[in-house]
Amino acid sequence: MQRAMLAPPMFYGWYVVGCAFVIALCGFGFGFYGPGLYLASLTLAHGWPVALVSSAVALYYFCAAIWTIFIGDAVGRFGPRRVVVGGALAMALGVGLLTVVRAPWQLYVAFFVMSFGWATMNGAAISAILAPWFEKKRGLAISLALNGGSFGGVVVTPALAFLIARYGFGTGVGLALAAMLAVVVPLALIVLARRPEDVGSLPDGASPGDAGVIASASATAAGPWRRRDALHDRAFLTISIPFVLGFLAQVGFLTHQITYLFPIIGMQSAALAVSLTTAAAVAGRTITGAFIDRLDRRLVSSATFVLQAAALAILLSGNSPMAIHVACVLFGTAVGNTNTLPPLIVQQEFPQAHFSRVVSLIIGMNHVAFALGPLLLGTLRDWTGDYRLPFTVCITLQIAAALVVLLGRGGHHPR
Repeated sequence: MQRAMLAPPMFYGWYVVGCAFVIALCGFGFGFYGPGLYLASLTLAHGWPVALVSSAVALYYFCAAIWTIFIGDAVGRFGPRRVVVGGALAMALGVGLLTVVRAPWQLYVAFFVMSFGWATMNGAAISAILAPWFEKKRGLAISLALNGGSFGGVVVTPALAFLIARYGFGTGVGLALAAMLAVVVPLALIVLARRPEDVGSLPDGASPGDAGVIASASATAAGPWRRRDALHDRAFLTISIPFVLGFLAQVGFLTHQITYLFPIIGMQSAALAVSLTTAAAVAGRTITGAFIDRLDRRLVSSATFVLQAAALAILLSGNSPMAIHVACVLFGTAVGNTNTLPPLIVQQEFPQAHFSRVVSLIIGMNHVAFALGPLLLGTLRDWTGDYRLPFTVCITLQIAAALVVLLGRGGHHPR
């Protein structure tokens, strides 16, 4: 009993991780998985062509990519509390506007407003929020927090679909948004108001007397890194290029997954495959996060791309439900890691002072792939009549990504 009473309190940074988990849960639930529901609801309600609504979604991701580039600077300047609260309000306003649009131009306005919210609740924002709190255990912290994004597809999206089916698009979305704001805003105001210095601590919960952590946490005496330097920076290019290629293939496949599987194994089995993919993403990210701080992060990234390429090859060669479900599990195991690995490589290869800026630029570029991937696969599928060529292109992109990311080994910045 006495020994338990004398146990030190839990490092406050883990409360920040918990808050970031909830932010990612809501951000990905409404901002990443939600657009598919909005697309279906809007086309049904207004009779608009799918291509029209899809173009608004593409605009959404392109705008979010621009805001994401600057999200690290915004968190550093205004603090995570203001950024997250403002973003949650923008997300709620944008999604709410979708329920009252009457003309196509209003659709673009709503998605434009939404893009601000997604930029403040995506992987770049989560990484920027957690960066001051963790150095040695940043891999585990980011992995745990971004699991909220995967759970957004498991929890928020089904709940949103249920509310829309039960109460209609307007009322259902309104109830979901009210719940989101009731959770995210108070949590952000209470938990995100502090930094390690405010609780007399250092990253990873070290005391001020821990010279090793102080040295690590203060290793910010580096030359300036400007965004225009990125095109001449080997370390940056060999992180950004492979993950853009990887996300082109990954997001493209995930968008077309049910469309591909439904004619082969039926809707119920296809839905199970999607659930297995999401569950595997959570498991893969958690397991990798527990060990990533002791591994070569570029090798892990290369293996991740190869694993997804192998999964797509299995899908092309096997039509049995068992083979398809195994392939989806393999693909999903790598899905979570593609969001987690870029900031972890940046942490290892760039000075702490540049972390948020570099990560924001990389993830902003990845969001361009979010918009182009589904369009690329859809165009190739319509051109050829099936998914063989689109998936072959995806495999090629993944293999190229696996090779390019290894070219950066040994080219990192001095820390």
